Order: sequence, then structure tokens, then C-alpha cells
Amino acid sequence: MVQARSFAEMLERSIRRYHNRTIETAQVIEELIALAKEMRQANERGEELGLSEDELAFYDALEVNDSAVKVLGGETLRTIAQELVETVKKNLTIDWTVRENVRAKLRVMVKRILRKYGYPPDKQEKATQTVLEQAEVLCDSWTIEMMETN
Repeated sequence: MVQARSFAEMLERSIRRYHNRTIETAQVIEELIALAKEMRQANERGEELGLSEDELAFYDALEVNDSAVKVLGGETLRTIAQELVETVKKNLTIDWTVRENVRAKLRVMVKRILRKYGYPPDKQEKATQTVLEQAEVLCDSWTIEMMETN
């Protein structure tokens, strides 16, 4: 979700500049090629960190906060991301996005994990919200996995 927003913003900027006639077609193509390279690098980053695609999504959600990166470091964020994926998947129900009691339970679990690893307290609420938003994005594929295993 975080990466998608970033890439979407970059694409929108290029298109807006093209429509405003600030840049030529050739420049738009160059920017699209650069965007494709950045997207490829983002995928490779997950492999370098030893994270699955889902774990990388949560890692990126936590990494948005620069102070968390400075305080905790990449290895701790990696561990948090892995634990978040495991915890959220275990506690997911098919209708979790509409049931406030399930969302509240997940919110508490996420906050506990963040606190456990010393995530900056002043940034925990925003991180929790971002993690839950990320879980919503991933929940379709997770729900399919749940149904296939049952």
C-alpha cells in the first residue's frame, strides 16, 4: 500500500506535467522507465531483506516513520513485520473489515507488538492504522488462502 501510493504519486506527477505541457512525450517515457526500474528495485529489496511480499508490505508500512527506522533499525523492523503478518493472519476472519470488535482486537495486538519492540510511542497510533490499512489490502489474498486450507 505504501509503495503503491508512492508509485501512483510519481505516475500522476508525470502525467500532470505532460497534460500541462511542461514536459514532452519523450520525457514522459523516460520517467515511466525510471518508475519501472524503481518498482523492480522495490521487489528486489524484499529478497535482500529476507522478507516475503506480505512481510515487506508491513515493513514498508512501519518504515514510513523515519524516527522508527533510526531508533529500531532495519533488523528489528524486519522482526516486527514478520510477527505482524503471522499475528494478523492467525486472527483474521472473513468479515474482519466490517466487524469492529475484530478490528479492535487486531488493533490491540498490533499495538502490543509495536510496544514489545520499542516502536516510538508517539508514532504507534499512526503505525497501527497503517498496518491495519495494509492488512485490508492484503486480506483478499489471505482470505483465499484461508479458504483453500480449510
